[in-house]
Amino acid sequence: MSFMVEEGIDLGHKISKNGIEVDKAKIEVIFKLPPPTSVKDVKCFLGHVGFYRCFIKNFSNVVNPLCKLLEKDAKFHFNDDCMRSFVLLKFKLTTTPIITTPNWSIPFELM
Repeated sequence: MSFMVEEGIDLGHKISKNGIEVDKAKIEVIFKLPPPTSVKDVKCFLGHVGFYRCFIKNFSNVVNPLCKLLEKDAKFHFNDDCMRSFVLLKFKLTTTPIITTPNWSIPFELM
């Protein structure tokens, strides 16, 4: 994201003078994702959400049921805990604010 622009897209979020909004095109794709049906699907999904892990509170606790599907010699059984984890992650990726704008009326530092 460059400074001195009126609006832009950063990490899948539209940033403008109106604040931060989720990019509508990204929401639709994530929203329509079906639950994983194989270990490969789980790995792909976790790879995508892993990029946003620092923005999702208690990330490791949320993904734990899905990670258990990846354990060696584990049977693939997508149970209710896995479904709750999957739905919660999709919700966290498609709602704002994942990032918040600074309060321009008080001093702050960019690091």
